Formats: sequence, structure tokens, C-alpha cells
Amino acid sequence: MRLLSQTLYFVLFTIFYPQGFAKAPIQVFILAGQSNMEGKGGIDPLLNHQILASDTKDFFAHLHRDGEYIERDDIWIDYLGRRGNLTVGYGSPGKIGPELEFGNTVGDEFTEQVLLIKTAWGGKSIGRDFRPPSSGIPSNEKIDEFVMSMAKRDHNNRVKQKWNQLKKEDPKASRKEAEAQVEKSIDQIWKENSDQYRKEVIESHGYYYRLMIREVQDCLSTLKARFPSYQGQGYEISGFVWFQGWNDMYNGFEEEYANNMENFIKDVREDLGKPNLPFVIGIMGQNGFKQAAGNMAVVKAAQASMNEVNEFKGNVIAIPTDVYWDKKADEAFPTWRDNFEEWKKIGSDRPYHYLGSTIFFSRVGRGFGETMLKLIKK
Repeated sequence: MRLLSQTLYFVLFTIFYPQGFAKAPIQVFILAGQSNMEGKGGIDPLLNHQILASDTKDFFAHLHRDGEYIERDDIWIDYLGRRGNLTVGYGSPGKIGPELEFGNTVGDEFTEQVLLIKTAWGGKSIGRDFRPPSSGIPSNEKIDEFVMSMAKRDHNNRVKQKWNQLKKEDPKASRKEAEAQVEKSIDQIWKENSDQYRKEVIESHGYYYRLMIREVQDCLSTLKARFPSYQGQGYEISGFVWFQGWNDMYNGFEEEYANNMENFIKDVREDLGKPNLPFVIGIMGQNGFKQAAGNMAVVKAAQASMNEVNEFKGNVIAIPTDVYWDKKADEAFPTWRDNFEEWKKIGSDRPYHYLGSTIFFSRVGRGFGETMLKLIKK
């Protein structure tokens, strides 16, 4: 009778007070950046071939069971409207990115549910698009440069439109002829639109930073709607991974990268209410096996300098990513057009996207995950 009473009590308590048995909080990790955080490792035919090929099948064996990709219900992912259990396919459409092996690496270490929130958009800089609030608005001189570039862009579009019209009548028509027939000069376009251009330029600074923070907050405030198996156990924001850099090699952004990166880390921590949030930074590595030069070297040095900021000791680590470069894809790329059928089994993109190598994106994801675990355990 006593055992029956205890069982009945347990059942009733569970029904009416499920929070009494709530699980530990979900461990949340944020992944942000530009196109290479989106992920460019091809799935079909590349990964589909590699999971079966003799020289790569062992490397990818944990991702599938008899050719069917495994879904991990202990790891959720939310990526700008795409969400579910972590599996192959949460990079750019038809691709994988760092999220896959990052999730597998940290997920293997936690008994709690893990959630990855990915906020990545291609072609974005930290100097403008992800510009953190503490960096403020650029100087008037810099804004004027952007305004003038918009006037030149619009003028160029008008020239191209006119040129296409002329070539329909005369295939030999020249661009110079088209320019002569465009009604408004660059200066006229600038005078008519400079106020609107200026407004757009100012609003564009930090737009993707604000969007990133809003997406994280929206996800965390609607967990039950996004993930129906969520049981109200709450969450803990446990880490942030940043993988970006290409677009800051232009417009003079490279010179201010270190300041913007430092402000970015501080502002994210403040906006998310996590003053010591662990940060892993992937130092851009599109130089591959070669020595980085020019503005790429400047951006890489700025990213690496976060390891020397006293305030970040023990909670921020910037790691090299060129060490994960895919040697086989690197060797095949120079002649990919002549050997396209073979290339499709090795890579799927250009060097700025790490050759679209699934091996690279898997390695770098593991690297991010292993580094994050080191920070969390400190």
C-alpha cells in the first residue's frame, strides 16, 4: 500500500508540477560570422562520395549509419529559420559548415541538451555590417567615401542598362557611347541622393550586429515554439564562436579590426548579460599553406592579438585555421576545370571558401569545439 501511494504521488506530482523534475539547463553556443561560418563544404556529390571512399570513409564514419546521415536529438540547431536536430545540411543550402563537428565535439562532452544558434551572413565585415555599438559611427570623411561610392554604383548601373539597350541595336556599341547617353553624371546623382545615401550608410553600420543579437534573443525567448521537446529547463549561454575576416581586408577596415574585435566581444557580453562569456575566434586562413600577405596578414594579426588582451586572458582564444587546410583539395584545385569529375570528389568551391572542402570544415569545427571545451573547463 505504501509503495502504491508513493507511486501515485510521483505520477500526480509529475503531471501537476513537471518543473519539479526539470532537467539541467540547456547549454547554448552561438556561432557567428560571414560565409565560411555559413559553411561551404559540399554534400552532393562531395560528402556523399567521401563517406564511402576508401581514403576518407573512416574520417566521416561517425556521421552516418549505412549511408543515412545521423540526427542527434541531444543537439539542437537554430539557423535563421532552419532548425531541428543537428545533422548534415546546416551550412549554406546543400552544404556543411563548422557547426556540424563543433556540435558533435561539444555535444559528446555534455550530458545536458545542447543548442547551437547560428547567425551568419555572407560578405559581411566587422568594420561595417557587424560593427559593435562601442565602435560608434565612422568619421564624416569615411561616411562621405561610402556615399560617393553609392553614387558611382548607381551611375554605373545606369551606364550598364543603357549599354545593354544599345547593344541590342548595334552589337559593337561601346561603353563610352553608353556613358555619353546617360542623362545624369555622378555628381548630379550624388547631389540628388546624398541625404538618402548618408542615411542608408549610417543605418547599415552595425545592422548585422543588431540582427545577430535580436536573433539570439528571439530564439531563447521562443524555445518551446522552435523546439517542441523543450521542457522548460531554462538555458545557459555557454560560449561564442566567431569565424570571419575576408570583407575587412577592404575599405581600410583592416586597420581598425583589432579595436572592432575587442569592442565586439565586450558588447556581445554586455548585451547577452554574460561578462565572461567564453569566445573562440577562428583566425582567417584562406592563405592555406602559403604565408599570408598584405591586408590578409593585417587582419590575421589583429584577430590573433585578442590572445594578448589582459581582460581576455582565460576566456578568449583565437586559433589559426590555415592549419586545417585540405592538402588534397589544394593540390587538385589548380587544374579543377580540366578534371572536373575528379574535382567533385575532392572539393566544391574557391580558396576564399576553403576550397569547399568538407574535410576542412569538419576539422575547423572540431578545432573550435575542442578550444571551447578548454575555455569552459578553465
